[in-house]
Amino acid sequence: MLLLDAIIVLAAILFGVRKGGMALPLTGFAGLAVLAFFCGVKPSSPPYTVMMIILAVTALGGCLQCAGGLDYFIDIAGKILRLKPNRVTLIAPLIVFAFVVCTGTAQICMALLPVISEVARSAGVRPERPLSATCVAAAHGISASPLSASTAALVGVLANHGVSFGQMMMVLIPAITAAVVLGSLSVYKRGAELADDPEFQRRVKAGEVAPLQTNRPAYKPTKQARLSVAIFLASIFLILLFGTFSNLLPHYTVNGKTTTLSIAYTIEIICLTAGALMIYFCGANPKKVSQTVVFQGGVYAVMMCFGIAFLTDSFFTAHKAEIIAMLGGIVREYPWLFAIGLMVMGGILMSQGATTVALMPIGVGLGIPAPYLLAMAPAVCTGWILPAQPSLITAVALDTTGSTTLGKWIFDHSCQRPGLIMTICSVAFGFVMVSIVF
Repeated sequence: MLLLDAIIVLAAILFGVRKGGMALPLTGFAGLAVLAFFCGVKPSSPPYTVMMIILAVTALGGCLQCAGGLDYFIDIAGKILRLKPNRVTLIAPLIVFAFVVCTGTAQICMALLPVISEVARSAGVRPERPLSATCVAAAHGISASPLSASTAALVGVLANHGVSFGQMMMVLIPAITAAVVLGSLSVYKRGAELADDPEFQRRVKAGEVAPLQTNRPAYKPTKQARLSVAIFLASIFLILLFGTFSNLLPHYTVNGKTTTLSIAYTIEIICLTAGALMIYFCGANPKKVSQTVVFQGGVYAVMMCFGIAFLTDSFFTAHKAEIIAMLGGIVREYPWLFAIGLMVMGGILMSQGATTVALMPIGVGLGIPAPYLLAMAPAVCTGWILPAQPSLITAVALDTTGSTTLGKWIFDHSCQRPGLIMTICSVAFGFVMVSIVF
């Protein structure tokens, strides 16, 4: 039955991926229905904790967007990029990575791609270099953000295995930051300069290259937008503070037993309270919060966790003894094999949160130490493997020079090199940081 059930799980995932969008989580439920009604597999419990954290975080992000705070972040990033245009290949990925870490959404990357392309062209830099590195850096920023679905999933898995939220951030943020730098440097001199690029010169002669925009409309943030950003940053600070120093969390004594408010509840309370403050003091329209791109992306992430994680966890729980007997010894001896599994599944699902929820509990079940799983967490950032990442497609469309491409052979697109470097290095640096923190 193990083989048959595994085929059903894989088929549900592959059919869902092929159809795209909401088809993936819904097909996951269809696969679970087959397992439950026809294969005798008892469904496990859905990842409620992770789902609630994702909803709380994205509700806050939606309020920030409604209040104008996200536009303010984008304006700040654009100004920083234009300070050193010749260094855009290194600065752009770091700026976008930092902003994704702060906001928990890669939406800011999509908004900054036109600015990055423009700055690169104005400096005579091949746009493929900063655009490709930035797309991958944004994906890795999700795994380092205290407000992302991926981190929420990791908290839900590792919080009960001796890894605190503060330790997670102390490992992931420096490890992935260093990897972003190396990935950006790997494409710093990639390809011909624009003056020597035959495709760019052909487009110029054919009149296919639009002139650079010199007169940009001035952006003036409102007081409400500034206040929303201040509230947002304060909420991040509080989450990091309580996650690092758990003794500051409220304690309760019931029937002689003392308990501490969990970090999951803490994140939810802080995020939703901050969202309420933005509605009352920053002009965020409560009727439009659910219509924002950030919130809709969060709902999709919840459905991915609900459909795919519920399916895979039910499968693993039903066959836990068999899988551990078959793979446990090998994976415990060579934990990097599990990292490869995370990379492959991350490339298939194209969702860091869903991949984390689906596979990290299996890693725990296989006996991999929790700190090792933390080090391998960035391995889920492999949406760049196939040329279907929305940010890459957008970058190709925006790059009128023709330097950024989707490739001819699937695996030769512009994001392949920086993606491989950043993912491998982030895991390697993760193990280094784990040895220091734990």
